[in-house]
Amino acid sequence: MSQGSVHNSWKLKMSQFFHASLVCLGSTCTTNVDNMYFYMQIEHVCALRRQRALKPGQSPYRALLETLELTNTKLTLQLINDNNKVRLLLELYRLQGNMTRVKINELKPLKPRFEVPDVLINDPPTEPLSLLSQDENGVVLSLGADSQWLIVSAKPFRLDIMEGREVLLSLNSRGLLAFEHLRIRKDTPGWLFSPAGPSSISLDFSLPGVEHVYGIPEHADSLKLKTTDGGDPYRLFNLDVFQYELFNPMALYGAIPVMLSHSAQRTMGIFWLNAAETWVDISSNTAGKTVFGQMLDYVQGSSETPQTDVRWISESGIIDVFIMLGPTPTDVFSQYASLTGTQAFPPLSALAYHQCRWNYNDQEDVAAVDQGFDEHDIPYDFIWLDIEHTDGKRYFTWDPHKFPQPKDMLQGLIDKRRKMVTIVDPHIKVDSSYKIHNEIRSKGFYVKNKDGGDYEGWCWPGNSGYPDFTNPEMRAWWASMFAYDQYEGSMENMYTWNDMNEPSVFNGPEVTMHKDALHGNWENRDLHNLYGLYVQMATAEGLIERSGGVERPFVLTRAFFAGSQRYGAVWTGDNTAEWDHLKISIPMCLSLGLVGVSFCGADVGGFFKSPSTELLVRWYQTGAYQPFFRAHAHLDTPRREPWLFGPENTALIREAVRQRYALLPYWYQLFYHAHHSGQPVMRPLWVEYPHDTATFSTDDQFLLGRDLLVHPVTEEGASGVTAYLPGKGEVWFDVHTFQKHNGAQNLYIPVTISSIPVFQRGGSIIPRKARVRRSSSCMEHDPYTLFVALSPKRFAQGELYIDDGHTFNFDKQKQFIHRRLSFANNALSSRNLAPGSQFITPSWIEKIVILGASKPSKATLKTPDGKESLLEFEFDASMSVLTLRKPGVNAGVDWTVVLQ
Repeated sequence: MSQGSVHNSWKLKMSQFFHASLVCLGSTCTTNVDNMYFYMQIEHVCALRRQRALKPGQSPYRALLETLELTNTKLTLQLINDNNKVRLLLELYRLQGNMTRVKINELKPLKPRFEVPDVLINDPPTEPLSLLSQDENGVVLSLGADSQWLIVSAKPFRLDIMEGREVLLSLNSRGLLAFEHLRIRKDTPGWLFSPAGPSSISLDFSLPGVEHVYGIPEHADSLKLKTTDGGDPYRLFNLDVFQYELFNPMALYGAIPVMLSHSAQRTMGIFWLNAAETWVDISSNTAGKTVFGQMLDYVQGSSETPQTDVRWISESGIIDVFIMLGPTPTDVFSQYASLTGTQAFPPLSALAYHQCRWNYNDQEDVAAVDQGFDEHDIPYDFIWLDIEHTDGKRYFTWDPHKFPQPKDMLQGLIDKRRKMVTIVDPHIKVDSSYKIHNEIRSKGFYVKNKDGGDYEGWCWPGNSGYPDFTNPEMRAWWASMFAYDQYEGSMENMYTWNDMNEPSVFNGPEVTMHKDALHGNWENRDLHNLYGLYVQMATAEGLIERSGGVERPFVLTRAFFAGSQRYGAVWTGDNTAEWDHLKISIPMCLSLGLVGVSFCGADVGGFFKSPSTELLVRWYQTGAYQPFFRAHAHLDTPRREPWLFGPENTALIREAVRQRYALLPYWYQLFYHAHHSGQPVMRPLWVEYPHDTATFSTDDQFLLGRDLLVHPVTEEGASGVTAYLPGKGEVWFDVHTFQKHNGAQNLYIPVTISSIPVFQRGGSIIPRKARVRRSSSCMEHDPYTLFVALSPKRFAQGELYIDDGHTFNFDKQKQFIHRRLSFANNALSSRNLAPGSQFITPSWIEKIVILGASKPSKATLKTPDGKESLLEFEFDASMSVLTLRKPGVNAGVDWTVVLQ
């Protein structure tokens, strides 16, 4: 949650701070105080201003070919800036999996420059580079597969990656490499912000043939990134932003410096591994052309190849960039996952519905809300407690008057097979009677100020210290605080929410930590965007440790970085109860999924302000089909539990939530795949239809896995929506009516307030559970219904994944069931996909619904013991739907149903 009205008390001080500070290159930067308060006018940031003053042209950098060294693992080569004679060291690596790594650092820096630790899951394995040719102009290296070459040009320095005669990507082709070397301090304006002096870095990338780029979350913007010519660049700097603006490149709570490019020919990725404040400029030679202008180019045979140019700028650190060469979207996801890991596999219950607000008042309030869900027959799994549950904003504690018996409260939830999340923020009240503070101070674990004392700032508890989560000893201690004997009142059904971990400092510049605060030997400016990742990492480790390494954790974070996917879920922060905020939740989550973070959602209903009943219903309907499904609301808003808006709206919300619960087997299966392969759960249409240009800019609808297409209703008063159904020669089935529609068309769908347009792809099989109960755990052993949607060739394929839903036994002991479901030649079969695994489930197959079917004369079930039995069935000729009732076979064994 943002600090809201707390902000106003700091406005004057902050405006004075910025007015005194924003002196760049000898001239005072002016800024609008209100805009500056919410986010600094970024063209006035000193490093950015210096870098943006450089214009494309002849690069001053030259490769010194005589210094080239080639080993089995890398190529090294010195670069010289002919203007100031400073030398840089270039390192080139060919990585396994069709990736190239480029590192550039000072050859002899005055002191070490920061290199990001703990984000890569290992030292990426390399493959040998081979030198094909060399002359005074440069060198040509082989990248191995598919006739790929790396060309190093000497003067000016430039890198080109080619496939055959086609340039895939160029570095420094516009001459914007700039590396501010560390130097002995002088009393000049350039040293205003950093004691080390200017240290920013920049590099440009050119992408021939590319018009569409995506990623670099977090921004409240369209899925396809816009050009920044004449405007502000996309900014990556984790901030607590109050009531953020939409369609704006301003920084938000998280930063993942990964961009994907996509064309009908190829998908690629750029991973800029730098945790300092970063800006991204995008330009395109087709930007601004009208549709008519593009058609004119086509008719007149314009020879200009589309190209997108991207420039990355960071305030400090080194250039360390991974170029992921695809060539398919799936390849890029796998490549990025091999570097930073995959989405943590959540407990199944975390994929169900979460009920939250700031704040549930006391134990009685929690019990009443819990009972309200039962009385109104709405399932939920988690109820959340915000900061007011603590004793004076002291985390790891309980308010002794409002929550005197937390274990009794938690046991009441356990009795209903439900769970709780409590908030644990990383600002610690400075209070000598507070155990957590005393231990952190005595161990020297707080972040330090530039003078060596503990850094302190203002946050929810008042004066607060900030633990240095970059210190592994601090993280280990923090993790130990989640032990049941340390976190008093906690139990096994209690999980954790890390908010305000950008970190938020109410009286700090831009409401965050001063850049000269010290984390060991490093300034906050060097590693700022890592802080939130480290908080979630330590918290997740604590939840794992408290169970002896048995139970999977669930941790929600607001701030994040590359690699955060390994530790839990994120949400889009403090949104507003407005229709545009509902709409923007789709591209925001899609952008996160493209760069590894599948477990994403937005506050259902909007955090700030109060939604109309129509908006609230539509938000539940949208959120039910987004990965993280949680309602949340600000302290000052009226209560909005689902039953408070009249019986008709209660019924609509109930139906949306029940659709989520019925689909949990499919959600769980998608997260299993995300955990194993890095494929996003919620994905843009172009990921599955990479050659269909009609999908490249679509961000008002999305796919869940390959097989479900969702087009939520996000317009006020809508009477219809137009969904694009992709796939020439394919068919899609409305999951509610079973109506069949052809692919490769724009389909107009009339809607009422109860409509959630969702379509199942012909050729897929999706498992559901029809018996929705009060929580997902209550449905654990319930039977499955299989929805078989036939392709035009009367084929379908799907999977069924089952494990215990909450432990690591699926990984450590191979205790799971993974089945391949196939329909071909009028037979539906289930076969084992994991012969080495073992798990027993009491769940069985209750019903099979075949869409696009013909009426059989009989249906026979065959089991491995050789037994055959006839199945009852119903056939709806008007919709071509065949329903097979009670096959009764166990979900974990081989079986076949033959239609005759």
